[in-house]
Amino acid sequence: MPTIDLAVIGRRELNSRLHGLSADASDILWRIENPGGQHALAVGMTAPVTIEIAGHAGYYCAGMNQHATVVIEGNAGVGVAENMMSGAIHVRGDASQAAGATARGGLLVIEGNAAARCGISMKGVNIVVKGSVGPMSAFMAQSGALVVLGDAGEALGESIYEAKLFVRGQVKSLGADCVQKDMRAEHRLELRALLEAAGIGPEVNLDEFKRYGSSRTLYTFHVDNAAAY
Repeated sequence: MPTIDLAVIGRRELNSRLHGLSADASDILWRIENPGGQHALAVGMTAPVTIEIAGHAGYYCAGMNQHATVVIEGNAGVGVAENMMSGAIHVRGDASQAAGATARGGLLVIEGNAAARCGISMKGVNIVVKGSVGPMSAFMAQSGALVVLGDAGEALGESIYEAKLFVRGQVKSLGADCVQKDMRAEHRLELRALLEAAGIGPEVNLDEFKRYGSSRTLYTFHVDNAAAY
């Protein structure tokens, strides 16, 4: 297992080595020690390897990820997993603002809480937050799913399109065009699969969750809805 000490080797050298990995890389597990909250760690990955970051990560960790699995053994700064395409990002601690922003695929799991705008403009990613999320989460969320086992802040799902939101706790307020929807059998199956993918077992009661989505009144401009835009 290659181990990179960022106290010795800088971030640029780290990312250069990681970007040099091929799709059939023989070293499938990498470990980064002494990350010290540095920004842009393990960005732009395209190899199907696992990268363990032994501590806190700064801004945009694991952004634009493809195929790799990145485990952050601490907290993550702004924009973790931004624009990820595939693979998996697992944050053992809390995540700052805009976690999973614009992400198009893959799975983002946050063990702790996520700050404001978690899942902003998400475009296909699945996000599971075991704690709570801050205001404006899933703002302009287009597709994918956001699962929150804790509470959600103000304006959840503001201007949402077709993403699916599942919240077990309290929602402080819903954003424009976001409404509570029925939880049908197919949604329960989808929710259970998302929880299992995040390592959450059947002890979590699906009856405790509510589903939210778009009322589809703001897809196109209408003067009667002008105050809602």
